[in-house]
Amino acid sequence: MRIRSIALMLGSTTLATSLLAAPVVAADYPVLRGSQIEDAPPAPSSFSWEGFYFGGGAGVSDTKFKPGTGLQDIARFAFRNTNLGAQMDMGSFVNDLPEKRDSGATYFGFAGYNWAFGDAVLGFEADYTRSGHSYAITDFIARRSTTADGALNDWSMTTNQGAKLQDYATARLRMGWAFGNFMPYATIGGAVGRFNTNSTVTATWHVTRTNPVTGGIEDFDANGYPLTVGASKKNVYGFGLAVGGGVDWALTDNMFLRGEYQLIRFADVEGTTTTVNTARAALGVKF
Repeated sequence: MRIRSIALMLGSTTLATSLLAAPVVAADYPVLRGSQIEDAPPAPSSFSWEGFYFGGGAGVSDTKFKPGTGLQDIARFAFRNTNLGAQMDMGSFVNDLPEKRDSGATYFGFAGYNWAFGDAVLGFEADYTRSGHSYAITDFIARRSTTADGALNDWSMTTNQGAKLQDYATARLRMGWAFGNFMPYATIGGAVGRFNTNSTVTATWHVTRTNPVTGGIEDFDANGYPLTVGASKKNVYGFGLAVGGGVDWALTDNMFLRGEYQLIRFADVEGTTTTVNTARAALGVKF
C-alpha cells in the first residue's frame, strides 16, 4: 500500500508539472496570430498610365544647318539682263557653302493624353521648344572677264547666308509598353519651326572698253552697280518630321520622370535645311 501511494503521488506531481509548463510552451509555439496577419506587407499597386499629363524640362541640342543652292540663283539674278550675265553663268562662281553646327541648352514644355490597352499605351503629345541656334557664312569672289565686245569686266560678289531657329513645336503619336512604373516608348509626328533667314548677294561690276565710235577708252561702273539682291526675313516658318524615343518612370501616382531623344528634320527654308538632335530630361504631372 505504501508503494502504491508513492506511485500515485509521483504521477500527480508529474501531471501538475505538465499543466503548469503548458502555457509557457504554448506561448513560444510559432502559431499564426492576428497581429502577424495585420503586419503583412500590402500587395504592390498597379500604376495606370492612362490620362492627361503635362510637364517641362531641358535638353542639349546639336543643330546642323546645311546651305543649299539658293545663293547661286540669287547670283544669276544679280546679273540678269546684262551682257556679262548672258555670256557667263554667274551662279557657277558661287561656291557650295559648308555645313555649320550650333549646340547648347534648349528648354521645352509638353502636354499629352494616354490611352491604355492592357500593357500597351497609345498617346498623343505636343511640345514647344525654345532654341535660338544659328549660323552665318560670308564668302567673296572677284574676277576679270572679257565679253564678246572686247570689254574688260571687273566684277565681284559677296555672298551672305544664314539662319536662326528661334523656336519650334511638334505634334506626335506615342506608342509605349508599360512595365509597372516604367514605360519605354517611341514617337513619330510633324514639326513646325520659326526661322530668321538671310540670303543676299552684293555685286559690283566695273567696265573698261574702247568706244567703237571715238576710239577712246571708257572706264566706268556698270549702270545700277553695286547692288544687293536677296533678302533678310524674319518669322519664316518651316515644316519637317519628328521622331524619337524614351522612357517614362513613375515616381508617384501623379508624377513621373522622363528621359528622351528627339530628331527633327526641317525641309528647305530660304536655302537652308536644318536638322536638330536633342537629348533631354523632364518632369511631368499626370491626372
